[in-house]
Amino acid sequence: MTEELQNKIKEIKRSFRFAMSGPTSQSMREKGAGYKINWGVPFIQLKAMAKDLGKSYDLAIALWKEDIRECKILATLVMPADKMPIEVAEIWMEQTQTQEMAEMQAFNLYQHVAYAPEIAYRWIAEERDVYQICGYNILGRLFMKGQEPNERGINEFVDQAVTALQGASTGVRHAAMNALVRFADLGVVYERMAATALKQHNIEL
Repeated sequence: MTEELQNKIKEIKRSFRFAMSGPTSQSMREKGAGYKINWGVPFIQLKAMAKDLGKSYDLAIALWKEDIRECKILATLVMPADKMPIEVAEIWMEQTQTQEMAEMQAFNLYQHVAYAPEIAYRWIAEERDVYQICGYNILGRLFMKGQEPNERGINEFVDQAVTALQGASTGVRHAAMNALVRFADLGVVYERMAATALKQHNIEL
């Protein structure tokens, strides 16, 4: 890391003190959002900070290495989607411990990368909840953009989503249902496929 980049990281971390929210940080800790440091800075403020910082691959990589909630969220916001290698996405996901961070990666970054469908379909089949949550959120965003899956993708998604809805994780069930709703919004045919699959398990869309 260059001295300039080191100084920038220090400056960013100092800025969190002025934007911190004690009650938010405490509430997140009580809910199990475990980071080494969590300033509780609201997302809207982090988004404004990211806009001022601009897109930077090197800055994003450096920020992610900090075990600080705000640094990791900023990393997802300043990373240029067209320069994010799939290998780095795999590493970041492997290091993800919280539902919030899984969602942040999906919404802020992975829905925009060229390989979004590839990682999404792979991750919804993973055992860890954070992988599934991220995968379903990516697919939900892609469906919102009108991206229609191929036949294999349809079958894979519907089967996995129905299984997820019968699982124990509230976070995974919520992400899977949201993705199914977006899938159904693609058109009448998709809506019927989703409804039929869910009806077999007495689940309503």
